[in-house]
Amino acid sequence: MLKIKYFLWLMIPLVWSCSSEENEYVNISLEFTVPSNFPALAYNIALNPPTEKGFELGKKLFYDGRLASDGVVSCGFCHIQANAFTHHGHTVSHGVDNAQGTRNTPSIQNLAYQTTFMYDGAADHLDLQPIIPLTSNIEMNGNLNAILKMMKADKDYQKLFGQAFGDDAITTENMLKALSQFMVMVVSSNSKFDKYRRHETGGTFSTDELAGYDLFKSKCASCHATDLQTDNSFRNNGLAVNPMVNDVGRYKVTELAKDYYKFKVPSLRNVEVSGPYMHDGRFGTLEGVLDHYASGIEDAPTLDPILKQNGKFGISLNANEKKQIIAFLKTLTDNQYLTDKRFSEF
Repeated sequence: MLKIKYFLWLMIPLVWSCSSEENEYVNISLEFTVPSNFPALAYNIALNPPTEKGFELGKKLFYDGRLASDGVVSCGFCHIQANAFTHHGHTVSHGVDNAQGTRNTPSIQNLAYQTTFMYDGAADHLDLQPIIPLTSNIEMNGNLNAILKMMKADKDYQKLFGQAFGDDAITTENMLKALSQFMVMVVSSNSKFDKYRRHETGGTFSTDELAGYDLFKSKCASCHATDLQTDNSFRNNGLAVNPMVNDVGRYKVTELAKDYYKFKVPSLRNVEVSGPYMHDGRFGTLEGVLDHYASGIEDAPTLDPILKQNGKFGISLNANEKKQIIAFLKTLTDNQYLTDKRFSEF
């Protein structure tokens, strides 16, 4: 395992008064480990090294509904840990006043290995990504000035910001850095698949899982690449356009014709528990997803070339191959990640 450790060599003790007693706290760096089967980090962790109190602050912010205009809809409202931090069962996300979005809630696993965020890549830095849901009028509808005012009046936030960043540190920048510290640590890397790849105990595949993995590598891994299960690209995967929404995907950000109806390739980690699927949640089952790739591809000028070869659309899959691929996909479920108390609200 490649281990990356960051230590805060120059730490100024922060002194707090409590019931006339002086309590001294020195912030502690958290160890961040890059799994041996993972690619290199994309996030520059040296500029915002996770610490015990920075992580604790980020977690508090993640689950605090007061960041939203209704005082209820937190980040964790739509990102539920048991479902790989997705909004399981909801086709599209919904926020304050039950406002309906147009896209399915993506997972937040392994974000430190990514360079663009959201289905259309609207954010290109993890520290900036939370601004989108925080200020979206159909998600949290928050006001950054109001959020700062709330935090500055809250004794718990006063203490945590001081411990994490130093005195007079309740700023939007530090709020976003704390959220990043939490998200950087939210890593999924201990599925049966990971143990298989690292030759660890518990990583023995069944016959169907092995066959499914071989099929996956030949038919799916060009997009769902590396052990992260995504190449982080944007592609048109042949979904029929919903005329009621007409979500143009990546084009909304770049305004380049070549990006019409392209969406970010999601990671398939924990896909067993994160349905429904696709950017708009149109498929409720993994079987439905594979049926789409086998026989449901719609032609379009920006359709990914992989899905249109030799005049034929889609990916050839028979019933048994679909069953085997699904058996493999279930090896990507990381129960340790789904139940890790470090990431849970309570």
